[in-house]
Amino acid sequence: MDELKAPRPLAVVTGASTGIGYHLASLAAQHGYDLVVAADTPLEAAVRDFEALGAKVDSVECDLAGIEGVQQLIECIGGRKVDALMANAGHGLGGAFIDQDFEDILHVINTNITGTVCLVHHVVKQMIGSGADAQPARVLITGSIAGFQPGAFQAVYNGTKAFVDSFSLAIRNELKGHPVTISCLMPGPTDTEFFHRAHMDDTKVATDPKMMMEPDEVARIGFDAMLKGEADVVAGWKNKVQVAMSKVMPAQATAQMHRKLAEPGTAKK
Repeated sequence: MDELKAPRPLAVVTGASTGIGYHLASLAAQHGYDLVVAADTPLEAAVRDFEALGAKVDSVECDLAGIEGVQQLIECIGGRKVDALMANAGHGLGGAFIDQDFEDILHVINTNITGTVCLVHHVVKQMIGSGADAQPARVLITGSIAGFQPGAFQAVYNGTKAFVDSFSLAIRNELKGHPVTISCLMPGPTDTEFFHRAHMDDTKVATDPKMMMEPDEVARIGFDAMLKGEADVVAGWKNKVQVAMSKVMPAQATAQMHRKLAEPGTAKK
């Protein structure tokens, strides 16, 4: 008679079709997690990759900018115990604030803030309600070094990431004594579809390969920090330098520095 096997832990990963989220989900599968993955783009190819790594995978293609989309993901999770949540879904929007369509602005705010907060609120309550285990449940929220910088020509995106960075650290403190740890991953420019989707193809930050990190490296840094229960981690030494500079430079000097990277037409020739 075969011995009964203990169930594999469950990880929920958003924004998992490509980029950092894809690699976070891959790392979870490699570490023995089954997966519930979500994204607003097709997930079929990613799911095949995760299953090839040994994970049982459920997927939801939905828009996490709205409560309805988040509810679709929550329904997919069902009553299952979530051992790790990687709230990674988010997107940017380049260009001058006054030239942007307000519906696009609102979608960035709702994806990066409303959807993230809604999902974290639901899952963390469930984690706490499941009681203390030998290993605490883990939450990784993807913030950004952009949260430290007034983002000229990315004003709304940087503002949302300032919220996410602060929110992550605040609820981590609130959850002291509970069997849940909150970690915040703060990447800088990463070689993903982010800049193309944000309509920033003609900017310096999107076209200078020296500024970019690879998404698998960023994901590994974040995943390791989550497993260790660390409060926050800035991915890469260059980004650590940028954060340090942002903390000591006058805000308008930082905004001007950001402008040189993100203003349309600054693409490196």
